[in-house]
Formats: sequence, structure tokens, C-alpha cells
Amino acid sequence: MASESGDSNMDREMILADFQACTGIDNIAEAITLLELNNWDLVAAINGVIPQENGILQSNFSSEASQASMYGPPSQSEAADAAAGVAVPPPSSSSSSSSPPSSSTSAFCPVNSSSRHIVERQSRMLNFRVEYRQRSVELVLEEGSTVGEIKQILETELGVPVSKMQLKGWKSGDVSDSTVLRSLHLPKNISLYVLTPDIAPTASTSKNSALPESLNQNFLLVISHREAQRDYNLNFPGTRTIQEVKRNISDLTNIPVRHQQWEGWPASASDDSMTLAVSGISYPCHHLSVCRRSSPANAQEPTEECADVHMISDSEGDDFEDASEFGVDDSEMFGMGASTCRKSPMMPENSENEADALLHFTAEFSSRYGETHPMFFIGSLEAASQEAFYGKARDRKLLAIYLHNDDSVLSNVFCSQMMCADSIVSYLSQNFITWAWDVTKEANKARLLTMCTRHFGSVVTQTIRTYKTDQFPLLLIVMGKRTSNEVLNVIQGNTTVDELMMRLMGAMEIFTAQQQEDIKDEDEREARETVKREQDEAYRLSLEADRKKREVQEREEAEQVRLERMRKEQEEEKEAIRLSLEQALPPEPEEESGEQISKLRIRTPSGEFLERRFLGSCKLQVLFDFVASKGYPFDEFKLLTTFPRRNITQLDPGSTLLEAKLFPQETLFLEAKE
Repeated sequence: MASESGDSNMDREMILADFQACTGIDNIAEAITLLELNNWDLVAAINGVIPQENGILQSNFSSEASQASMYGPPSQSEAADAAAGVAVPPPSSSSSSSSPPSSSTSAFCPVNSSSRHIVERQSRMLNFRVEYRQRSVELVLEEGSTVGEIKQILETELGVPVSKMQLKGWKSGDVSDSTVLRSLHLPKNISLYVLTPDIAPTASTSKNSALPESLNQNFLLVISHREAQRDYNLNFPGTRTIQEVKRNISDLTNIPVRHQQWEGWPASASDDSMTLAVSGISYPCHHLSVCRRSSPANAQEPTEECADVHMISDSEGDDFEDASEFGVDDSEMFGMGASTCRKSPMMPENSENEADALLHFTAEFSSRYGETHPMFFIGSLEAASQEAFYGKARDRKLLAIYLHNDDSVLSNVFCSQMMCADSIVSYLSQNFITWAWDVTKEANKARLLTMCTRHFGSVVTQTIRTYKTDQFPLLLIVMGKRTSNEVLNVIQGNTTVDELMMRLMGAMEIFTAQQQEDIKDEDEREARETVKREQDEAYRLSLEADRKKREVQEREEAEQVRLERMRKEQEEEKEAIRLSLEQALPPEPEEESGEQISKLRIRTPSGEFLERRFLGSCKLQVLFDFVASKGYPFDEFKLLTTFPRRNITQLDPGSTLLEAKLFPQETLFLEAKE
């Protein structure tokens, strides 16, 4: 049942493309409505629209042509003539009643057999841009032309023989020279490139003269590793080969050379043994990007001559123009669509690692719709939410969750026309973190619902469940708030580029207003925290100053205590010496003792007088001890006579008072030593 549903959706997608290509209706929702009104009958829907939208021509055919159309379906040549605007006879009324007409013929004729109506159509013009080494050629051809005609024009323009020319870049792979462009279902604008493996690259005379100088130059290669979202700025000399560069990148990124997928190499850099000087890269700086090939089973190995050339066709957002024109057999058209539209699923089922699943999704998205698409976040939904919501307020972004479903008829249109539009890609890259998931498989859808329930609550999960398959893809716009995450908008697949941009801008306005409040609150909080930090720092410095002051004071007090203790000890020591000297003094003699007595009067520095009687036979040391016992030690004071002035302390302490001529009386004075 699942395969039948997938085939039905594929048929509807192709019918929608054919209907828009024939009627010119660009509004997808309107086109789907008209088809649903006619139960997805392409012929009935076109016949209901053409009389109001397109001019009708009347044409009378010969009986032979009429009979030819009655006996069988039109040939391929007749179908091609019909697509080019040549009148093709419709089937007769009898044949129409007996069997339903094919879409290729009935698309150009109404049911009324009496007046044979056909649609007047002009041949579609295709714009080609062909790259060959350092040259670019632009061509405009009718879609009725063949591939061989393109090569003949290129032979004239490039001077390359057709026999040695390989024209690459076709979506359907290699094609033969006789292939008609119309059968390839090409978009309006196509980019191709020419390979000439049998012709060695040649340089002009000016380049040959400048080659030695280029070999001595250093080239700056800015290489972007897409999975790691990291840039490497590497300097290489001109003599370094492309193969050596790839090996160096293999060491940096752990991607083997055979698994590297490059973008940015010039078309002339077709050989890995070529040096950078002759490869055609820009000097002094050249930008490249590298990633790992999605899967060996899904990614076809490129041929040797075009291993590093990646040309991508640009449909300019108009995928419906590559639908087949009417006149091509339906079975052929749908058969090609079924074989080329879906090579592999967007996301493997039951992938253990979300990052690996997203890498596969990004690679498959690029292979289907080209490299111009939003940069999908590689990682879990939780990591994407952290990146979008939980940084600084100025760095926060909206989270865009893209939900893809291959079973929806709108998926191909939405991806090619909306998600790959330059304006949408640029706006999403600047303002959103874009995360993607494929819900085609039930296991992946259940896994997504579990993640949404954990991060956004059951309301968002129930909302996703209510959408039917035909309403996919969905683009959820999520904004992070203080308490919870809020889904601002759910954009369905049936929209236009302008409407999508308006809804993105509307969500951005709401987010910007909230972001300004968050920035204001964050600034105020940071200001408060700054003031608190400054106060804490000032308090810390004050405590530090008080601590140092207290330590100085304590040291001073301790020093005073120490000095006081030393002073007391010294005083106690002096007092002990004084007392010992005082006790050792001989007794003072009486005046009437009959011995020779010397009466001495000593003036102290304070003006007081000390008087005592000594025996004339006493030693000077006794006099010095007496003075010291009164608090004037011998080592601090000197004892002087008045006239003549003599320093008694300089005399021999063992001499007597008589010998010192201090008899019978003498007045002395004490003076501090200098």
C-alpha cells in the first residue's frame, strides 16, 4: 500500500507540473484546486481552463490526417509537431467514445469533435551556459534542437572537434548526439561544461612567459569544511599539486581523498597532478569548499577527467518549466519521472546518530535541488535549540524547522522554488538556525514527535500530527522565550516565494521586538552585576586595606611592646647595677675621723647637686661607682672639674683622690657623652 501511495503521489506531482506548464498558472494552490475539481484528470482540467486563458485556433484537416488519428495514437514525430505548435488532428468522436484519449493528444483538443480546436504554442527557448577551461559560451536554442547541434555550435566557438568533445552536466547522465532537448525535460536555464580528455591543456604565450613567476608565487587557499563549519587558511607554493593539497586536507579533516567532494576548482583543473600555478585558480586568494560524499551507495564516483568539476544546473526557481510539453507520450514522460526524481530517501530510517542523518539529508537535498539551499544545522534538535536560543541576547536567532515528506505532491515544488530561492536562502542564513528532518518514514516521524514533545511540549506535537501528507512540507518558526519555546508560525507547502518571505519577515518582526526587550533586560542585568562586582571589589579592597592597616598597627604595637620590654629590662639591669654599686660603696667617713677627707660636690645635668665625703686615699673608681649608683653610669656620662677644666673620667680609675688633686674639696659636674 505504501508503494501504491508513493506512485500515486509521483503521478500527481507530474500531472501538476504538466498542468502548470500547459496553462501557465504559477499559483500552486490554484492549480491544485483546479485539478481536484476535475478529480486529477489532466485533460478535463486543461479543457476547463484553456477556453478562458488561452487563444483557440480552428483548423480543418484533411480526411487522411483525420483517419490516421482514428486508427492509433499519434507517433513521436506528430507529438513533437504538436508541442512545436503544428496542427495535429484529434481523434474522431467514435474513437473518443470507445476509448479514453491519451493525455498527449487530448491536451490539445476539446471534446467537441465538430469544431476541432487546438492550442497554439510557440517552441520553448532554452538558455545554455557552457564552460570550457577558462572560457564561457552562452547559447540560446529551441527545445526541438538536438545535443549534436549544440556540439556543432561549440566546435565553431571553441575550436574543439565534435569527435573529441564530451558535453557534461546533464541531469539524466550522458546523452547521445541525436537526443532531442525536449525529451530531456530541461529547465529554462542550463549550465554545462565541456571535457576534452584527448586534448592536453595548452596555455597562451603570455601564460607560458608568466609560468616561472607563477611557480614562485604563494597561493592562499581558503578552504571551507562544510560539515565542521570551519574555514582553513592555507598557503601553498605554486609548485604544489592539487593531489598534495587534497592529501593535506585529508590530514586536517580526516576525509580520505577518494571520499572528498570539492567545489570551487576551475574547470581547467581537471587533473590532480596539475600544479596550482597552472590550475587556473585565482591569485593571491582562492576559495574552495570540501565535504564528505554522502554515501558510496548513493553517490556515483565521478570519472577521472571530471573528478573535481561540479557543475550544477540553475533552474532559477522554476522547476515546472522542465516538465514535458504536450505531445510527448504520457508513459514515456512518467517513466522518466519515476526513474530520475527519487534516487534515494532524504534520510535513512532508524539512523542512530542525528548528525549523520542530517548529513545524509543535506547531501541528498543538494543532489536533488542543487547547492543553493539553506545551510542546515548538523546536529540534534536540542543542539540547534541551544545554538538559537541560549546565547547572548544579541546573538540569538529564530529556529526554522523544515519537515520534508517525499510522499507529498508539494515537496518538489516547495524545495526547488521556495527553499532554493536566493532571497529565501539569504534571509534564512542571516536570521535563522535552520534544522531539517524527513518524516516520509513512520519511524523518523515518530522520532521527530518524541523530540518535539521533549523540547516544545505536546501542543506542537499534536499540531504536527493534524497535518496530512498533502499539506507537507512544513516550515515551523520557533522562538525561544524565558520560560518556554513558542512556535510563532507553521508554513505549509502550498505557498509562494513572496508569501513565504512575508511570513518569515513577520516572524522576524515579532522576534526582533522580543529580542530588544531581552537585550534591554540583559543590559540592565549586566549593569547590575557590574555594579555589584564593583561594590564587591571595592569591599574586598577595603577589607584588604583594613587588614593591612591592622597588620601594620599590630606590628607597631608588637614593636612598642618589644621596645618597652627591652627598655624595662635595661632599666631593671641598670637598677640592678646601681644597687650593686651602691651596696659595694665604702661607708661615708665622719668629719672628725682624723683622716684625710675629701668633700666633693657634684652637679647633675638636671641642676641637682650630689654631696659626699670620701677618704683622700679612695680610688677614683669609688667616685665613679658613687656617681653610677645615682643613675649616671660611667659609659654614658663624663665627670669634669670646673677650673681648670679636666675630664676626670679619662684618669686612671686606680689613682686616688689625692693624686687626682680632688682634696680637700672640689666641685664637679656631670655631662653626657656625645
